[in-house]
Amino acid sequence: MKDKCGVVGVRFDAEKNRDAAALYIYYALQALQHRGQESSGISVTNGSSVLSDKGMGLVADYFSRERLQKLAGYAGIGHVRYSTTGGSRLENSQPFSVTYKNGTISIAHNGNLVNYRELKKELEAQGRIFTSDSDTEVIAQMLARELIRNDIVEAVRETMKRLVGSYSLVILIGDCVIGVRDPLGFKPLCIGHVDNGYVLASESAAIDTLNGELVRDVAPGEMVILGEKIESHRLLRCKNHAHCMFEYVYFARPDSIMDGRLVYKVRHKIGQTLAAECPTKADIVSPVPDSGITSAIGYSTGSKIPYAEALIKNRYVNRTFIMPAQELRETAVRLKLNTVRSNIEGKNVILIDDSIVRGTTSRRIIDLVRRSGAKEIHARIGSPPIISPCYLGIDMATREELIAAHKTVKGVEFLIGANSLYYISLDGLVSAIGIPREDLCTGCLTGVYPIEIPGEKCEDKQLKLNQFVPE
Repeated sequence: MKDKCGVVGVRFDAEKNRDAAALYIYYALQALQHRGQESSGISVTNGSSVLSDKGMGLVADYFSRERLQKLAGYAGIGHVRYSTTGGSRLENSQPFSVTYKNGTISIAHNGNLVNYRELKKELEAQGRIFTSDSDTEVIAQMLARELIRNDIVEAVRETMKRLVGSYSLVILIGDCVIGVRDPLGFKPLCIGHVDNGYVLASESAAIDTLNGELVRDVAPGEMVILGEKIESHRLLRCKNHAHCMFEYVYFARPDSIMDGRLVYKVRHKIGQTLAAECPTKADIVSPVPDSGITSAIGYSTGSKIPYAEALIKNRYVNRTFIMPAQELRETAVRLKLNTVRSNIEGKNVILIDDSIVRGTTSRRIIDLVRRSGAKEIHARIGSPPIISPCYLGIDMATREELIAAHKTVKGVEFLIGANSLYYISLDGLVSAIGIPREDLCTGCLTGVYPIEIPGEKCEDKQLKLNQFVPE
């Protein structure tokens, strides 16, 4: 599994907001709940000790008023998790805390380390004991080791030099709240200003929830320390960046601003681009909710074909367990999605979705729409074919399970049961995002990755880890 996580850090004036950190983190984590529903956690400091609580499940389900009241502090960090390099158990939930001779480090991580197993073996050989399977504990242990011989800034720099992969981190050391983004900027991280303090968050939507003001993104390779003001250190620089294209296509909230771009506008442009690249006659344009909604609006705008909802999502259904019988599996699909028959019956429908991974869900959705009376169904997809796994931060199938890795477009079209299938071109997607292709990670679309991954192709244009240029 790969990572889908959200991180938050807050730092208030100790005199004006002595006990407010946990409540602010709680609300920010709810705004980031789409980034992980498996577990949630909060660590805060009151200036003399670190208080932590974490558990399985949704933020609002686990953190009661009583739990939050026990977390009185003016600085802290929080995390929502979807399982990554560690399994689905409490020991792997975050923030992760490590005690060292000068105190306690708490750390929350969004991303995925490619080399965490090698680093873990190295630390175990030095006598370090691990209590989880998480790559986050490896980062915490490495940072603790470096803090014994360096100040905070140099300790973080030396730790970053050893990490291969994607990471946006929020760290609590003493009453310092620190934000760190990897040198290629795979995963998002931004800074906001709230009354009497500052906040770090995976997405700006969390800052909006706190009635705060977005200040800026944390730059790739940058470390920021929240205090009375924002202290910035650009620790490592790389020739190019590698922002995850899938954050824009699917994962981030459409109301978030990432690296200067409103995600809603990107998805709207994706829809317009699909309409321009593959003009199609139809009666309605409809999204697969929720991720296809904005692109479907963009497609309707670009094509002048009316927008109408063919599918309605039941928002109170979480992941369903795998059902043994085909009839029960189809019931699970109908439980999540129902059709608006009068919008579909006798119509030619353009169905907009963000991506096709295994193809099984697409096939069931198209079958559902067809059985509701659609005359023709034309699938239009807001990302190019996914042909390779993601090692750097998105939950995705293995190469064997990826339908586009071993099927032509016509082959996928046949298997999902569409009358026609069209994926946005890679150039069209890059143009819609508005970031140069050399500054995007498109490994899952091309099979060529921005960092060295054993057994995979690497882009020569990217600097290797030992070629990072210090500030």
